Amino acid sequence: MRRFDAVWPLLMSAGLGTTAAAQATGLPSFNAPYRAFTRSEIGVVLTFPNGGGTAIEGAYRVSRGKFDLGFRGGIFTPGGSGNSVLLVGAEARERVVSHTEDFPLDGALIVGIGGGFVSSSSALFVPVGISLGRRIDPKGSKISIVPYAQPTALLVARSGTTLVHFTLGLGGDFRLSPRFDARISAGLDDVEGVSLSAVWVH
Repeated sequence: MRRFDAVWPLLMSAGLGTTAAAQATGLPSFNAPYRAFTRSEIGVVLTFPNGGGTAIEGAYRVSRGKFDLGFRGGIFTPGGSGNSVLLVGAEARERVVSHTEDFPLDGALIVGIGGGFVSSSSALFVPVGISLGRRIDPKGSKISIVPYAQPTALLVARSGTTLVHFTLGLGGDFRLSPRFDARISAGLDDVEGVSLSAVWVH
């Protein structure tokens, strides 16, 4: 039996559908190893977890020296008759690996904390992962692409129960202009679903 089968009743009762937590707000949304901005960015995130339902969140990130902090919040509306869930979370990202001749990828440590809040049944999420990828600048194009993978260990806590799971996020950030990014990520194994983001950078 997959680890997902053990966590499904916990998250279903919290109104978070049939997906395990991946990031600070419990959704399959992941991060590239680079920050795309100099000072800050603001965006909208639309997520479709496997099992039904839709989440819409606002996201804001700001630089702090060698790392950056992100804040996000929104609403997850599950399919069927489930109650909507208030999502609130924060993430920190710090570059920890730079590519070399021997290792072709850059990497960043991703740590978060957040929760899904619904009447009489809320959940705490604490993800810790490392994002590995490399920026690609196609010749003759103003568009740049950052494909990446983010293996993540995550803690899910609710009503005295604590579970730790492991998952893999895959994604790509597309710099379409100096001020605008389009981003997509998807979760595998214990996390399933797709997340789409539109982000304005400064």
